[in-house]
Amino acid sequence: MEAGPDLERTLGGRVAGIDEAGRGPWAGPVVAAAVILDYARIPPGIDDSKRLTARRRAALFEALIAVAEVGIGRASVEEIDAMNIAQATALAMRRAVAELPAPPDFALVDGRHVPPGLPCRARALVGGDGRSLAVAAASIVAKVTRDRIMAELAREWPGYGWERNAGYGVPEHAAALARLGVSPHHRRSFRPVHKILCQYRPITA
Repeated sequence: MEAGPDLERTLGGRVAGIDEAGRGPWAGPVVAAAVILDYARIPPGIDDSKRLTARRRAALFEALIAVAEVGIGRASVEEIDAMNIAQATALAMRRAVAELPAPPDFALVDGRHVPPGLPCRARALVGGDGRSLAVAAASIVAKVTRDRIMAELAREWPGYGWERNAGYGVPEHAAALARLGVSPHHRRSFRPVHKILCQYRPITA
């Protein structure tokens, strides 16, 4: 079932949906999006990005960029390793909201926690991408943006299959990591990557 805009309309004002893509992968940045919909021009078919085909996500991404207020933020691999993935995700979300044309009146954040430091009132919404149209829109923007980033990184660092697996720890990626070693875009704080690094660490007396 598609999400609807009823929750946003109940809250009133400019309500931003916030979601992220890339908490779990072994490589690449975490990307967040903040989307404020124009209720008079909502692209049909918006839903949780995981329920959509790649082609449909791409089409909705272009439609949302054209008619909605969209902010996109990311946190780098270096930031993920320095502060942990939860804090890096919150940082990416704050950056996404900062990229909106103006601060929203309220934000609906997918998940259990509201990132600290948002410039508005906010509410965490478990399963938000299935309950809020704005959060579902943000999930699409974040997912498409991150997939494109990983496809570009795959051209620079071939062999890991990032154009297909987006950096997630699928068998293809695990085998390539063991074969090729750790790239600059791998998250060294993540256990599977750290394990490979330890295997290649020189033994000293």
